[in-house]
Amino acid sequence: MSADTGPLVAVLEPGYADYAVERQVLAPLGVRLRPVAAEEDALPLLSSERPVALMVRERLVDQPVLTASPDLKLVVRYGVGVDNVDLEAARRHQIYVANVPDYGAEHEVSELAVALYLAAARRLVSRDASVRLGRWGVAQAEPIPGRRDAVLGLIGFGKIARRAAVKFRALGMERVLASDPALSEEAAVAAGVTLAAVDEICREADVISLHAPLTAATHHLIDRRRIGLMRSSAILVNVARGGLIDEAALAEALGSGRLFGAGLDVFEREPPNLSHPLFQASNLIVSDHAAWYSETAVAELQCKAAEEVLRVLGGSPPRHWVNPW
Repeated sequence: MSADTGPLVAVLEPGYADYAVERQVLAPLGVRLRPVAAEEDALPLLSSERPVALMVRERLVDQPVLTASPDLKLVVRYGVGVDNVDLEAARRHQIYVANVPDYGAEHEVSELAVALYLAAARRLVSRDASVRLGRWGVAQAEPIPGRRDAVLGLIGFGKIARRAAVKFRALGMERVLASDPALSEEAAVAAGVTLAAVDEICREADVISLHAPLTAATHHLIDRRRIGLMRSSAILVNVARGGLIDEAALAEALGSGRLFGAGLDVFEREPPNLSHPLFQASNLIVSDHAAWYSETAVAELQCKAAEEVLRVLGGSPPRHWVNPW
């Protein structure tokens, strides 16, 4: 089958430098790969060119997208979370949805969780700005609490959180509390952590790092009430999903000094609205949903996502099938 006549795979919301990895993986089937950058171009292309698979990052894949191409067999999410895909609608139409939960970014994500914590704890951004403005010796004007024998709280305890626990422990975290519906008491003991409820973590932890998926049950898991339980010296880190936090409540806590600091790689709306009160808080450290990123991780992610397409077009279900029927 020639590359001009093979099945079409559309990449919605492309964000990678190139797609040589995917093209190489899919070459045996003569697949045509079409990046579609503009959101308004997606539905016309889906209905006119009838791709058999979609590959997406953050783009919303809802009922209109799922039904636009009568030949659609598969949606692959570049990454772990699939909250941007209507799984029920895909199941009704028997369209596979797959993710890539094993591309090795737990190293990168856990590393950024620690980096955000350190940047907030040591006031790195404000210190950098002060020195560049010619200020010196400002330490006691912006106090930094000591973190000896500190308690780490992990909300969600999958691969990334486990990696984060190892790295935080190296900084001297004395105790690690973990909350995860899938974590048993036995498994917690084996991992060297203490099983705890979310409220307990909010009350006791000096550092709270979020690693949970975004679901209806976890939306605004960290709300005004739970922020009110936290120590005034606590630091909140989120490298999971923005919707886990009530951002208005967090902005109030940071602005009033109720909370020492926060480090966020993710936001409820992305890109975030820079007029949001969060961005008035000098004790907030931010990144651009890039915790997953390294050149190594991207190449592995693109390869594994393309392999799911290859698998389905070859007549098999995807390896990481998230909406089984």
